Amino acid sequence: MSDTMHNTTTEAGVPRARSGSAGETLVTGRGTTTISDGVVAKIAGMAAREVRGVYAMGAGTARALGAMRGMVGGGQAGPAQGVSVDVGERQAAVDMDVVVEYGVAIPDLASAVRRNVIAAVERMCGLEVTEVNLKIDDIHLPEEDRQKSQPEEPRVR
Repeated sequence: MSDTMHNTTTEAGVPRARSGSAGETLVTGRGTTTISDGVVAKIAGMAAREVRGVYAMGAGTARALGAMRGMVGGGQAGPAQGVSVDVGERQAAVDMDVVVEYGVAIPDLASAVRRNVIAAVERMCGLEVTEVNLKIDDIHLPEEDRQKSQPEEPRVR
């Protein structure tokens, strides 16, 4: 058996994805491993958020609902917010709604997000990522943070 077919482990003994071709370990003569869409969406969302210049994920409505859930439940938006995936036996396709920071070169950001998402999903899931489609839904302006942090003056005294 070649070295690419052996699992490597981390110091904690957790298996890492094989370095062979994507999808080869999910369907074997001894069984099939199925990875749910939600797992792939979370991995893709986390990988996208790691890229500098990504401010948030999700379309306006999804972000608003996530903010309301955060106020009520004390949590924050889930890692899969703004991400939808189609997962097959050996391949996955990813669609993402992204809010970018003002001043970031969007083509460069899109390329970096694609690289990071593809690398994370292929490494962690063993699936071949056929495409990562990005929809730049909004741009975050620095003034928006300043306006939120300044208390509103009362209209009457």
